[in-house]
Amino acid sequence: MIELINLHKSFGKKKVLDGASLTINKGETLTIIGRSGVGKSVMLKHIIRLLEPDSGDVLIDGQNVLAFSRKELMAFRRRFGMLFQGAALFDSMTVDENVGLSLREHTEIPEPEIREIVSKKLRSVGLKDVEHLKPAELSGGMKKRVGLARAIAMNPEYILYDEPTTGLDPIMADAINELIIRMREELNVTSICVTHDMVSAYKISDRIAMIYEGKIIFTGSPDEVKSTDNPIVQQFIQGKAEGPIKAV
Repeated sequence: MIELINLHKSFGKKKVLDGASLTINKGETLTIIGRSGVGKSVMLKHIIRLLEPDSGDVLIDGQNVLAFSRKELMAFRRRFGMLFQGAALFDSMTVDENVGLSLREHTEIPEPEIREIVSKKLRSVGLKDVEHLKPAELSGGMKKRVGLARAIAMNPEYILYDEPTTGLDPIMADAINELIIRMREELNVTSICVTHDMVSAYKISDRIAMIYEGKIIFTGSPDEVKSTDNPIVQQFIQGKAEGPIKAV
């Protein structure tokens, strides 16, 4: 279980999180929705302590992440895989080098076994014979798949997805959604996704949480999100300019 408790975070004079609290249950896929720039990715980064709150707590299985030593933090992060927005592949590295980076940096696995693991993870996301390619030679959808293969290379307990369908056409976006569902089923992972793509959110999620003005204002199943009478949630999911959310 992941618990974000009363998180506050400001960047200069801009307050991004203002008492945000959220619980993610083991084995579920929870999606955080909200407008661009409202703090969705900031919440993700707090989970793995890439950012630290001004106040509040982050608990993973009852342990306070903010109290970890550097050594404990490094070990803790190996339990996570992350698919960054835009895939965040290293341009100078091949696909093999990108996917196998953590294995080479943090394990003593022999090189031939690492190459086999890399090939297996790439096949699991629908790619083969691409190990020698550089990111510049890949399509947008292929980059997302390589990023996902890298995220699962260490067999994580948790996978974090930061806008996994952004920049993809509807068909490729749906293929990525199918992969997210399959990763949960095959790897039995807990998944946390941030997106403003409601088609994706409805398809992949067990629960959806909406962040607005620094707080989580609603949490529920996809059906509960669709049927809620909360005017802020309804305006967002329907994509209407008129309503309590100002189009600025």
